[in-house]
Amino acid sequence: MSEPNASASEQDWVTRLADEVVAEATARQGGALTRPIVCASGLSPSGPIHLGNLREVMVPHFVADEIARRGIAVEHIISWDDYDRFRKVPEAVEGVDESWNEHIGKPLTSVPPPHGSGYPNWAEHFKAVMKAALEMLGVTYRGISQTDQYTSGAYREQVLHAMRERDRIDAVLGRYRTRVTEPAPARGGQGKRGAKEVLDAASAQAAELAEEGSGAAGEDDGSGTGGYFPFRPYSTTFGTDSTQVVSYDDETTELTYLATGPGGQQVTETMHLDRDFHGKLVWKVDWPMRWAYEGVDFEPSGVDHQSPGSSFVVGGQLVQEIFGGRQPIGPMYAFVGIAGMAKMSSSKGGVPTPADALVLLEPPVLRWLYVRRRPNQSFTVSFDAELLRLYDEWDALGRKVAGDTAQPGDLAAYSRSVRTASRELTLTPKPVPYRALTSIIDITGGHPEQTLRILEGFDLDGPVRSLDDVRPRLDCASQWVRTQLDPSERTRVRREPNRHLLDSLEPAQREALELLAARLLDDWTLDGLTTLTYGIPKLQAGFDIGEKKLPPEVKKAQRDLFKLLYRLLVDSDTGPRLPTLLLCVGPDRVRRLITG
Repeated sequence: MSEPNASASEQDWVTRLADEVVAEATARQGGALTRPIVCASGLSPSGPIHLGNLREVMVPHFVADEIARRGIAVEHIISWDDYDRFRKVPEAVEGVDESWNEHIGKPLTSVPPPHGSGYPNWAEHFKAVMKAALEMLGVTYRGISQTDQYTSGAYREQVLHAMRERDRIDAVLGRYRTRVTEPAPARGGQGKRGAKEVLDAASAQAAELAEEGSGAAGEDDGSGTGGYFPFRPYSTTFGTDSTQVVSYDDETTELTYLATGPGGQQVTETMHLDRDFHGKLVWKVDWPMRWAYEGVDFEPSGVDHQSPGSSFVVGGQLVQEIFGGRQPIGPMYAFVGIAGMAKMSSSKGGVPTPADALVLLEPPVLRWLYVRRRPNQSFTVSFDAELLRLYDEWDALGRKVAGDTAQPGDLAAYSRSVRTASRELTLTPKPVPYRALTSIIDITGGHPEQTLRILEGFDLDGPVRSLDDVRPRLDCASQWVRTQLDPSERTRVRREPNRHLLDSLEPAQREALELLAARLLDDWTLDGLTTLTYGIPKLQAGFDIGEKKLPPEVKKAQRDLFKLLYRLLVDSDTGPRLPTLLLCVGPDRVRRLITG
């Protein structure tokens, strides 16, 4: 299997972005790379971290991995925004009820985890699931807890600097609070979508997220009626950020603020920012501060952060004018949808997570979903029958790669899906079609011995001798049947022949069934049964069983035979692929059901 090369660059968005990041980082470092390139992601564990959030990780991961493949020092960091406020109790999260409303406004690491969790707090509970999924997906990163950073005083100097420069920060933010700007094209290109269309969508998404109150999309900039202060303390009395800064002394670093309790009671509190660390910079200041602190070269973000006046746009001004850094290369990525669901939201809960997807999809296939589309292209993840078609496409690509017929862009996407710069991902040794596996599991109920007997009829570069030969795909398909296949669509094979139908058959139909029954064991494999079921009408019409060019009447006869077989076997006009169905039912039972 060959690796992608420079000829793939015209079709491979990862190569193009990596080229841009390396060139920009080299220029920023004076013409020679003296430190690792930094690619960054940010995740807020405000609830289940869903498949939309995964794009925030996978875009930087693929770019960092490409840079690593070139032998260039690179680091992918993930900032866990676990010091964000708890904004809303998610819906449909097991072990969570309305009592969690009393924790709104606290840092996520100060909120208790769902009932039954083995983790110390809300943030760690949801981070753990995501960490396990990222390990399965082959994502290598350095995690940074913002709770640890703030409460340890790591940002002490940055916070003090922001407070000293609060008037200048306020002035920068003021440029965007009321004016309407002409949209600038997002870096990385927008394909055929116009800039106005993209930014109209961005503004709508930002408004929706801000109204919902989830994560950093609240776009808090620290504005208030008592003057501008870019730091928001967490109350030592109530534990929440229901606080309003009253005054700040630059010399003593004493911050005085009014804290409001759940019953409306108010207390005045003070802290010294040079030694008290229970609070954080507001988001629009926090993000550019971190760009400068970590030396971030590349960090994409969603459309909600790139509308005029939003955090990415304003951050580009603040990082340079206030913190002396540079805005990272930051292409906009489009949202990921789920078939039958509105846009995903962590705070709303009830949305599929990477962990949910990984029980239905092998890790390379989930990686492929995120690498085969450019970041600014939205796509939808479907767990219904569309997932079977996705696997058909994946297997077709695998055959092209094995046969050296894949296009350069497809080859690059496949390579990035099955391996990283540091390791190969687990692939199913003998990739029996996912569609066939779901049919086998559906018909047999997942019975191991029956499943193996049927799989022995598949020859994929050698026979299947053990169920381990088809894992983990078999386990994914089993889960799909259990959780996604509607009970009304389950396949139920007849126990007794359909005497009424058999007695009503015409002579040509009887002849077709007798020919099929007589030849079943000529080649009891998937390929053999495929040839046979398509071949019976050919033989009846006087053609060779391998003939490809057929008149319309023979093709119609094939369709009619398939329909008849489905009615005799499963009392339906359709069903699983017929050769797979025959393998599952077994030769003796097939003969009895089609001939009586």
